[in-house]
Amino acid sequence: MKSNRNQQQIGSYSPWRLSVAPMMGWTDRHCRYFHRLLTRHTLLYTEMVTTGALIHGNAAQHLNFNAEEHPVALQLGGSDPADLATCAKLGQVRGYDEINLNCGCPSERVLRGAFGACLMGEAALVRDCVKAMVDVVDIPVTVKHRIGIDKVESYDFVRDFVGTVAEGGCQVFLVHARNAWLQGLSPKENREIPPLRYELVHQLKRDFPHLTIAVNGGITTHEHIAHHLGHVDGVMVGREAYHNPWLMVDWDNRFYGDDTCPRPTREAVEQAMVDYMERAALEDGAPWYAIASHMLGLRHGLHGARKWRQVWSDHHLKPLPAREVWAMAQVHVRSAGEEPQPEPLVSTL
Repeated sequence: MKSNRNQQQIGSYSPWRLSVAPMMGWTDRHCRYFHRLLTRHTLLYTEMVTTGALIHGNAAQHLNFNAEEHPVALQLGGSDPADLATCAKLGQVRGYDEINLNCGCPSERVLRGAFGACLMGEAALVRDCVKAMVDVVDIPVTVKHRIGIDKVESYDFVRDFVGTVAEGGCQVFLVHARNAWLQGLSPKENREIPPLRYELVHQLKRDFPHLTIAVNGGITTHEHIAHHLGHVDGVMVGREAYHNPWLMVDWDNRFYGDDTCPRPTREAVEQAMVDYMERAALEDGAPWYAIASHMLGLRHGLHGARKWRQVWSDHHLKPLPAREVWAMAQVHVRSAGEEPQPEPLVSTL
């Protein structure tokens, strides 16, 4: 059943107060199911799905997600207004809570497709793309972008981009606080080398107080999150949420003021994921190891975590049932002095 959380305030908070960034190869539906076990309110984003993949490929497969993932947003990659409108409608019919346009990815793949970060140089086209989608759906249409492209470092550039795109009906901007270098840097280098300039994102909120502005890029701690929430409406966390997912377990209480759900244990979350692996294998043949790869950060920083990860990522164990692999992994949890907790997960779903 479709959730309305993304269209309504959670208490007095913006639906974009906290989110997990769209990450290619990582934030698939299995990853999002895992993240939802840790936080009920945080907005989750899909990997980028291109308009071509939806229009000419298996749309049902690309749009499939678990009902428990709500609130969940579909990120689209494309630059043709008509195609984006078609795909936005498909996303709304499928039950997504938001449609997001990718104007921030600097990879060669998106450059060849003439979308992603290079669209920041065509603000009028992005405005038209947004308007085409806004005209055909009644869920939020948002844009994720950078603060600039290549060596264009003037604040005026991103200010004018936001101002122009807002004319198309976009009210929510998710801003990665780095430039995207379209030539000379790999996607990985684009996440690390261009300097973070959070002050530009904070300035956007001051200049556009009527818009929702969320900041993304290099945010790794609760202290970082709290600091930025003092300046903008929301914080999007990317790789830290993936590699250290336990960071999210306190978000509902700490940042949404929701203390209605008991804090789960790592053991209970892991058991819930084993249950999910078995269900996914029966329902659509998903192999357990494709799911387990997303939870390898669950014991980040704990004794025994390395050996625990080795079990779950051992390709020699792929023929075994997930529950048998889980029992083998638990040996290293017990040897590290962390006794498994047999009680079931108190669901946050």
